[in-house]
Amino acid sequence: MAKKKLQRFAEINVFPNVIQPGIRHPASDHHYRGDWNRRYFRNDHPLVLEIGCGKGEYTMALARAFPGHNHLGIDIKGDRLWKGARAALQEGLLNAAFLRVQAERLHYIFGENEVSGIYLTFPDPQLRESRRKKRLTSPRFLELYKGFLRPGSPIHLKTDNPRLYEYTLEVIREGRHSLRFATEDLYGERQVDEPMIREVRTHYETLFLEQGLPIRYIKFELNQE
Repeated sequence: MAKKKLQRFAEINVFPNVIQPGIRHPASDHHYRGDWNRRYFRNDHPLVLEIGCGKGEYTMALARAFPGHNHLGIDIKGDRLWKGARAALQEGLLNAAFLRVQAERLHYIFGENEVSGIYLTFPDPQLRESRRKKRLTSPRFLELYKGFLRPGSPIHLKTDNPRLYEYTLEVIREGRHSLRFATEDLYGERQVDEPMIREVRTHYETLFLEQGLPIRYIKFELNQE
């Protein structure tokens, strides 16, 4: 297993669709910051992020479904990114790329109003009280997203964890953010305004559904005040 990981790390180092800006501790702004579309994707399409993308299933599916958008999957685990990046290269998906960096460092990577949407697909719920600030829907992270998310752009959360779901609703209320949709049972809901939310399933989501676990979903927009 260790040998396979090392081989994958070596491969993503030369994949043209994997960006690794210092990986763990970028000390200054990335040279694409504020100019991702022109300098990397070479177009003027909206940029959408999947933070904590794992193996990249969502990033890939979104890129296929919305060729008029640029899609960037973000994760710190290089062996996970390898699978999505390799598949994107094999398919020739020019509007899908992957970024290996910690989520806490994204303010070094993206400029003001540069991003038009965020997907959080089954993030670590960080259940210990001491790790609340590590939750990707914590006030700390929402403030970070505000630095680069275009006003009115949606944030999508999918989770199997009821505590993260309730916590996120509480953060939305307290921060006076705009809740657009919420359900405790995404696949039991009769109508959802984001059809791709149900059409695309991650590996872990499929496992959760096979176990009979309901999938929770929230769509919201940030308060810009």
